[in-house]
Amino acid sequence: MSTINSNTIAPRPHVVITCKAAVAWGAGESLVMEQVEVSPPQAMEIRIQVVSTSLCRSDFTAWQSHAIFPRIFGHEASGIVESVGQGVTEFKEGDHVLTAFTGECMQCRQCTSGKSNICEVLGLERRGVMHSDQKTRFSINGKPIYHYCAVSSFSEYTVVHSGCAVKVSPLAPLEKICLLSCGVAAGLGAAWNVADICKGSTVVIFGLGTVGLSVAQGAKLRGASRIIGVDTNPEKGEIAKAFGITEFLDPNDSNEPIQQVIKRVTGGGADYSFECIGDTRMITTALQSCCDGWGLTVTLGVPKEKPEVTAHYGLFLSGRTLKGSLFGGWKPKSDLPSLVEKYMKKEIQIDEFISHNIPFEDINKAFKLMREGRCLRCVIHMLK
Repeated sequence: MSTINSNTIAPRPHVVITCKAAVAWGAGESLVMEQVEVSPPQAMEIRIQVVSTSLCRSDFTAWQSHAIFPRIFGHEASGIVESVGQGVTEFKEGDHVLTAFTGECMQCRQCTSGKSNICEVLGLERRGVMHSDQKTRFSINGKPIYHYCAVSSFSEYTVVHSGCAVKVSPLAPLEKICLLSCGVAAGLGAAWNVADICKGSTVVIFGLGTVGLSVAQGAKLRGASRIIGVDTNPEKGEIAKAFGITEFLDPNDSNEPIQQVIKRVTGGGADYSFECIGDTRMITTALQSCCDGWGLTVTLGVPKEKPEVTAHYGLFLSGRTLKGSLFGGWKPKSDLPSLVEKYMKKEIQIDEFISHNIPFEDINKAFKLMREGRCLRCVIHMLK
């Protein structure tokens, strides 16, 4: 692994950087390594040299869709601050940071409520531009290249709003903690913050990718007595045990609907169920897998199609609850440093989620592995 010395990054304010980026020119097309121009950071922005980034299912889903192109994907990343824009006092050149696909301005109604992590100013950006001026910071021969989630980490350098970055300890390994920018943190937070799992409870998790297995880790650390994993890939059954799964169910192994199987084996349904697939039809299945009275279903997956949720009102009349979860309820700037600290103290797992380490020039291999269902997290290393 490359040795990272933040002192080697010389400040270069107010200049355009030309660097390599993996550009998506169309839906489902292989990324093309291009020379892109990266503008200097504007007011309240920072420019980051990306050190490590990983491919998240959300990147993959958006890449397959008819979204905005040309585009630079990537949002789960770590790096080193290269330069700062006007008004930035929180960061300086050389700081180690995690990117955040949803920011925290600390001033809006949501940020100050103590009830939410949905920032009104720096929330999820869907139009491929920066929050501040609705423009891009990437271009090729003067033509704009669009952002993804206002991060775009599949580039050697990127520009983000200072509210969408989190300063971390320089002792924390950037090639590991990049996973806390999305997947691992999202799963842990869904278990701890959104569901608030109780000791001795029964949990069922639909989808055993990085997010689902992070939910399992969170449930295990909260003392859940049964953690049932559901996936159509039988190979995940053995892998899942390392993260706390106590029982594995493959829906293809039974003629019975999976929700009926779960209700039968749990004696009436789980206390908590988590939909981590990104299939709105499975939300109904997850609700039906919960017990009457207090059963709670949390949905985390990003749907590929049919974003509408359909469920019979009787499921709610009988006492079940459905909750959504964005980034596990974490406020990135306020909360992520504590997760990094937990990792450094070996209180949470991250390393075990990394199934592949891939050099930046081979980034399309990560997409291939995800398409074939043969990876958890592929960490892409930007430095030679």
